[in-house]
Amino acid sequence: MNELPNPTMPLSPIALPRGSLHRSGTERISRLAENEQNGIQVAWAQHQDEVRQAQRLRYAVFAGEMGAQLSTTLPGHDVDIFDDYCEHLLVRSQATGEVIGTYRVLTPAQAKRVGSTYSDTEFDLTRLRSLRERMVELGRSCVHPEHRHGGVILALWGALAEFMVRNQLDTMIGCASIPMLHNGVISGQAAASIWQQVSQTHMAPIEFHVRPRLPLPVEQFDASVLVEPPALIKGYLRLGAKVLGAPAWDPDFNTADLPMLMRIADLPSRYRKHFLGV
Repeated sequence: MNELPNPTMPLSPIALPRGSLHRSGTERISRLAENEQNGIQVAWAQHQDEVRQAQRLRYAVFAGEMGAQLSTTLPGHDVDIFDDYCEHLLVRSQATGEVIGTYRVLTPAQAKRVGSTYSDTEFDLTRLRSLRERMVELGRSCVHPEHRHGGVILALWGALAEFMVRNQLDTMIGCASIPMLHNGVISGQAAASIWQQVSQTHMAPIEFHVRPRLPLPVEQFDASVLVEPPALIKGYLRLGAKVLGAPAWDPDFNTADLPMLMRIADLPSRYRKHFLGV
């Protein structure tokens, strides 16, 4: 079993937060009890074989379920150049030990090592340069289709929030995907509708706006038919996330990707209490 390189940021079990995060024992026990009640366990990958489990789940969801055309170096796994530089967050089923949910996190130091973030490949992020020293990128979020209930995503978000505060990081960015397949037809209409809605209500300040490198031609689609955003995007918006600009088209994943930014300081009070106990 191959060990991963020493992580850039200190990692610890979710029950043992370190650094700047100070939680009472009662709060830690409450979080663990909540996860156990949902039949799940949350941990950061420590070995290469654990990362491989996350990559297999990603392949099953992205290629098998969504039809993405993945250029991968390992059959049956979603692998790209950023994986070796990322920390990988895993949710497991207590009953089977199977990885049923995952996120990957690219820290500022590791983004410098690899030369960019994944989001840089889809968007011109020049206006975010002042944020990069304390900005992480979230990506490759997915949950097994049999476990898509609130408990899994809340467990992931809780661990991410603790990671951010523990390591004195304050900003998260990422590409939130909207499937191009809508009502059995491949079209940008859903993305155009969602972009029309969020651009009126959840835009970031103009000084943080970014530009897609391969824009989705939203003006070519009828945005008047209201389409409900995917659950993950709605969840981000409830957490105080802002949209940074118009969607890019990702032809490999056949999705429209919205650039999003979320800051710890913008978490609504009820979510600060839930995730951070403050």
